[in-house]
Amino acid sequence: MKVPTPHNAAIAGQIAPTVIMPGDPLRAKFIAETYLESPHCYNTVRGMLGYTGRYKGREVSVQGSGMGIPSMGIYAYELYHFYGVERIIRVGSAGGLSKDIGLRDIVAAVSASTNSNFAAQYGLSGSIAPTAHYDLLSRAMAVGQEMGIKLHAGNVYTSDVFYDRPEVLKQWADMGALAVEMEAAGLYLTAMAAQKEALALLTISDLPLAGQGLSAEDRQTTFTQMMEIALSLAE
Repeated sequence: MKVPTPHNAAIAGQIAPTVIMPGDPLRAKFIAETYLESPHCYNTVRGMLGYTGRYKGREVSVQGSGMGIPSMGIYAYELYHFYGVERIIRVGSAGGLSKDIGLRDIVAAVSASTNSNFAAQYGLSGSIAPTAHYDLLSRAMAVGQEMGIKLHAGNVYTSDVFYDRPEVLKQWADMGALAVEMEAAGLYLTAMAAQKEALALLTISDLPLAGQGLSAEDRQTTFTQMMEIALSLAE
């Protein structure tokens, strides 16, 4: 397929090798306007805003993915296959499941278990474990340590259901899942199939089993530590 694609108005060369990808396009706008030097908006198709600029001298892009694995799968696939993107770093919100995790804590998703059937497209003879790229993961952990920020690293649960039943979430918590979100497994599988790099960094926006949560505005504009770690991984 040639560019622009049906979902992205960018032309060849307008998107950097590293893309920071929040689910919310308004979070993409916030990141671009807050952190990037001379950001250029390359996409407004379907309101999925995308920008390219420079962060500490390195070119980086930031673009929304939308909600859920199907939307993530579309944008990640096109970025990897049609725009020459080498790595995507998801910066998203998640619901904390582990008792050791609190609001605004940051989780680095080592792997992403899922109830989605997304992997069926690959026709594998068994079950695949959607997994982060080790280099990105290890670098993120090191950057967090340098910044004095503790990152919780482990398995997350990527659900096709936003309003999961509490008993379902408790099952995943009992199996050691740190958090629940909706895109990481789709990103990891798409990256693995394309032999590219991916990592999901997640800020805890709510504790569904405890009935606690942050506002929509907080989710959009206050997860700055996660954003700064992700931007530092640009190459």
